[in-house]
Amino acid sequence: MFNRNRFLRRVAAIASISLVTGCSLLSDSDPESEGPIVVGTTSAPSTLDPAGAWDGSWELYRNIFQTLLAYPSGATSPQPDAAESCAFTDNSSRTYRCKLRSGMKFADGDPLNAEAVQHSIDRIRTINAPGGPAGLLGSLDRVQTSGDREVIFHLNQPDATFPFVLATPAMSIVDPDDYPANSLRKDTKVYGSGPYKLQSYEDGKQAVLVGNGNYRGFADRQNDAVTIRYFQDSSTMVKALRDKQIDVTYRGLAADDIIALQQHDTADLQLVDGAGTDISYLVFNPKDPWAKQPAVRKAVAQVVDRGAISHKVYRDTVDPLYSMVPKGLTGHATSFFDDYGDPSVPKARKMLTDAGITRPVPLTLWYTTDRYGSETALMFKEIKRQLEASGLFTVTLKSRPWKTYVVGYQKGEYPVFGRGWFPDFPDADNFIAPFVGAKNALGTPYPAKEITDRLLPHSRAESDRAQTVKDMEQAQQVLVDDARLIPLWQGRQYVAASDDVSGGEQALDPSTIMMMWMLHRKTSW
Repeated sequence: MFNRNRFLRRVAAIASISLVTGCSLLSDSDPESEGPIVVGTTSAPSTLDPAGAWDGSWELYRNIFQTLLAYPSGATSPQPDAAESCAFTDNSSRTYRCKLRSGMKFADGDPLNAEAVQHSIDRIRTINAPGGPAGLLGSLDRVQTSGDREVIFHLNQPDATFPFVLATPAMSIVDPDDYPANSLRKDTKVYGSGPYKLQSYEDGKQAVLVGNGNYRGFADRQNDAVTIRYFQDSSTMVKALRDKQIDVTYRGLAADDIIALQQHDTADLQLVDGAGTDISYLVFNPKDPWAKQPAVRKAVAQVVDRGAISHKVYRDTVDPLYSMVPKGLTGHATSFFDDYGDPSVPKARKMLTDAGITRPVPLTLWYTTDRYGSETALMFKEIKRQLEASGLFTVTLKSRPWKTYVVGYQKGEYPVFGRGWFPDFPDADNFIAPFVGAKNALGTPYPAKEITDRLLPHSRAESDRAQTVKDMEQAQQVLVDDARLIPLWQGRQYVAASDDVSGGEQALDPSTIMMMWMLHRKTSW
């Protein structure tokens, strides 16, 4: 296996933590004191079946399922979890073997063996659910077992990123007796082997987690139970935090609430502020008569003022982004700024007139109301204002809740729509590969053959990821030239918590997924 420590960044709250209010987050704790820790978020699962989700549902999966590999607190590369060991066993990064820990069981006592791992991976590709994670397994040819504890992954091409794929919650191991090989589960039951069991679940409201006594892995639970409450907006969530109805908030904090916490407006709350790799971007649907025209897409890219969005809407709690690959990852470039420079209406007008477009372009922009935070609607109003102020566009805004929003873009209903991306794993590959090809994460086929047929295969054959910079930069330039995707901003990660809760700065893995087992209550000062 290659040395990933050379290029991975410990994102979120590890690299640049600052405690804005409250006391230190580090102290001893008694995991049985004062009941479950209650965590608030605006990111509710879209499904409880790992084979059906390539989205924020992973937050829950990480805590109730296991994967062969995962990230212990402080790790910057995947480490064994359900596995005892994993490694490439050839020189071409095409055969990857994992040996399971002995005596593994699911929460209900059923054995977790090599057959269960094979079943879990195979059903992802067999079901191939719309919006599901099958696209992550593009380099996998077949899965083989040897006895009860050994799993061999045969790849169809060299892929040094495959260990990262296995570490994503998409590859959660499920019980073959409870998860059909050909269809998704539709109920609210979960049979996993993670640090917690899902005791109960109310769709869109809450998930109640209790300790799993059968768990065997690296996680050292610092609490006995966690309840996750799902909110529609930041203000309601923060009010619940102030009223001590919840202990921690994560994902979806609005800029106004972040600023208020930064300004020390309360003495009994704390804010963990760390670098993030989540991004926001626009997607153009090539089936739409206007969005399919390169001149229209490039004119939008030329007019959009990312700095104004970051400052006016998000109050500088996010940073302008000029590439689909965020800052902090090896291979990041500023390709959109290099090609377009500052926003310019005259340049955009020339792009359109050169293409024979002389009247305002009608565009309909879609966004989701309950996925990426309370500012999403304000951001789209600002984008509408910018585009219409140029005199080059007339814009209609439309929105839907996430669950129906996903269905809409998968069916190709939206001419232009907004998406956010939290990385599957911290590599530039993961900010390019999911968005291109016939089966991508966006539901809009994007046959970028220069990327899919040359640049990605070439870079994945390189075990030293620091040597992939040239390929990643070229891939980003292809995205700029096509302007099918327009990056807007790169976020930061904020965890707000009551001052009696510790572990927030240790609870985020390199994909900024919260490991709930790291949270605990303080018992000493």
